Amino acid sequence: MQEVKLEPTVISYSAGISACEKGEEWQRALTLLSEMREVKLEPNAISYSAGVNACEKGGQWQQALSMLRIMRLRKLNVDFNVYGITASMCEQGGQWSQALSLFREVHVQVTGG
Repeated sequence: MQEVKLEPTVISYSAGISACEKGEEWQRALTLLSEMREVKLEPNAISYSAGVNACEKGGQWQQALSMLRIMRLRKLNVDFNVYGITASMCEQGGQWSQALSLFREVHVQVTGG
């Protein structure tokens, strides 16, 4: 985009992150998320969700969990799918307590308490 002098946007970065997920390039997806902040663009829920999906393809539960925490800290709307994917990856990585904690959070959100 920069070569053809187009200004990157959150949407274009999110599309790139999603393309990385489909191409199983989780490292590149995380690089794009970092680049967004460098060019003063704030990743949104879609950007992070695409990043979590990319991490799922690469089996990177730590990275997915980190993105989920960032989403919660920034008070972004976290899709239940993101919780499910992250919890499943934690379980596969032997992180049972993390997985159970995520399921509890979803339960609290759904039931309100």
